[in-house]
Amino acid sequence: MAILWLVEDNPAFRKATERALSQVPGVEAVRAFVRCEDVLSALALGAPPDVVLMDVGLPGMDGIEGIGRIKAVAPEVSILVLTVFEEDDKIFRAICAGACGYLLKSAPMENILEGVFQAISGGAPMNPRVAKRVLEMFSRMAPAKKDYGLTEREQAALECMAEGLAKKQMADRLTLNLHTLDYVVRCLYRKLHVNCQSAAVSVALKDGLIGR
Repeated sequence: MAILWLVEDNPAFRKATERALSQVPGVEAVRAFVRCEDVLSALALGAPPDVVLMDVGLPGMDGIEGIGRIKAVAPEVSILVLTVFEEDDKIFRAICAGACGYLLKSAPMENILEGVFQAISGGAPMNPRVAKRVLEMFSRMAPAKKDYGLTEREQAALECMAEGLAKKQMADRLTLNLHTLDYVVRCLYRKLHVNCQSAAVSVALKDGLIGR
């Protein structure tokens, strides 16, 4: 069961989202904060959550700086951006700071909740419009494609990760059982010299393995 923290300064949206999050399968508890500073104080006092749902425009420290500060003290925490902003600069900075996904508040609540569930399951959920822009940004910046010696299965798994698919969805897409998928992912991580999904996608985008 997952522990979720929500960082949101709009009272109405915070309360509505907190109620909705409590209904997500696999969620044990939801705790809401108004400021990133309060999150950092809570992290200093106890165990970290599994997922933080982070707004960008916050009083005091903004959400993007907050992502970096949280990841510095609790690198295992998945941070999912939920915001009204979809400017390239903010998207780029949030992902570089360590966000595992980027959702827009304009999306239907059921889509937001599905994104949270994907994050809990180790996925990297992203609004489709934002995902397209992310791929375009990194594609423009990427150097010539490097050869990591990926097999077809490993390449396909990497592309699934970039789409933000959860493990079960990846297995279904690739027609693999979960045990075989775990083996493919371990081999992929070893070749990319990473140890998590978000890092694998970051390397793939940076080195032109996807999105070109």
